[in-house]
Amino acid sequence: MKHAAFIITALLVFSGCTGKKGPVSYDAAVIVRGSLEKTVSSTGTLNPVATVKVLPRMSGKVEKIYVDYNDAIRRGDILAELNTDMLRLQREQQLAQVIKARANHELQQINYRNQEALAEKNLISEYELRSGKTALDIQAAELAAAEANLKVIETEINQYAFITSPIDGIVLERNIGEGDTVVDSSSSNSSNIFTLAENLEEMQIESWVGELDIASIQEGGEVRFTLESLPGRAFTGTVQSKRLMPSVQDNVVSYNVIISVANVDRSLLPGMTCSVEFIGERRNGVLLVPNAALRYQPSSLSEEKASPQSGSSRGLADLLAPGGGRMMRPPGGRGSVNAGGDSAGRTMPAMEARTIWRIDESGKPAAVQVRAGLSDGVRTEIRGETEDADIEGMSVILRERI
Repeated sequence: MKHAAFIITALLVFSGCTGKKGPVSYDAAVIVRGSLEKTVSSTGTLNPVATVKVLPRMSGKVEKIYVDYNDAIRRGDILAELNTDMLRLQREQQLAQVIKARANHELQQINYRNQEALAEKNLISEYELRSGKTALDIQAAELAAAEANLKVIETEINQYAFITSPIDGIVLERNIGEGDTVVDSSSSNSSNIFTLAENLEEMQIESWVGELDIASIQEGGEVRFTLESLPGRAFTGTVQSKRLMPSVQDNVVSYNVIISVANVDRSLLPGMTCSVEFIGERRNGVLLVPNAALRYQPSSLSEEKASPQSGSSRGLADLLAPGGGRMMRPPGGRGSVNAGGDSAGRTMPAMEARTIWRIDESGKPAAVQVRAGLSDGVRTEIRGETEDADIEGMSVILRERI
């Protein structure tokens, strides 16, 4: 993050300004113009956008393996082959069952046609004719079942025995070796034998953000992240989605945020840990002051020992808000004011009236009214009460040194 540097100075004034016996020095900083960002920090883990776990569709012994870790694959490529020796024997047995069932069915068809001819001449009863039709239907069903079982075996031999890739991608994990026995995916004892990633050139970070910060993160927002494994490099991403299901650990509520990341050079690997910064708001070309200047107030404060702002007819008591002089209330009694627009015509957010302190010509602290806006926790955006030029470059007090 590039920021304009603040110049820290020490200003010495005589001891009478605070009523202390020793001299008082001040750490000070110059109000400068620069850029400011409000960020939310988190950590996350890199993962492929989509992974597929491949399970076997039949049980058997692994005969051959055609791919290994990191191999590029296309949809339909054979990943592994299972042994089919026993299946081929079962196919021969089932083929015999089909032949037998077909012969019985054909014989019953002839028998039933004869029964129909006899029934037309009233030589057999209606019961005998219906019994013949039932026997024919049973033989037809047995033939269909035998043919279906044969198709199952042939499907296992010609298709299920070959474990193929369902996607184009890369092999992330291989959990089998030649000679291993795998279990049909319909069994509770089955496990994935390959893990495939669809595309490592498009990845995502799974990050967790606390409930206090989640509202400031918007879909499509910019993200910066770094990795300890790749020092000196900075990467960017985009907030893809905020998942609504909370996670509660040690009474801390957090939400899963998915960040999409381009990985064209494939330097980002699955499982890497990232330090993430979500960029909530950004201000460019604004006046900046350290937060310490907004917190400071003279150690011995009175109307006689602290002068009013130069050019103002109001005394110090008029400038300071109740409660220690840290907030200046604008007309109307509200706690904040709307800064309107800047010189470029942009709409600015509501800004809070605050007091900072400078050293006047006599060496005494003098109150200056400003309006404070966005803060990154270290510095705060400010605007002058009238014109920014009135305070740009002004040296303001950060703290006293007794």
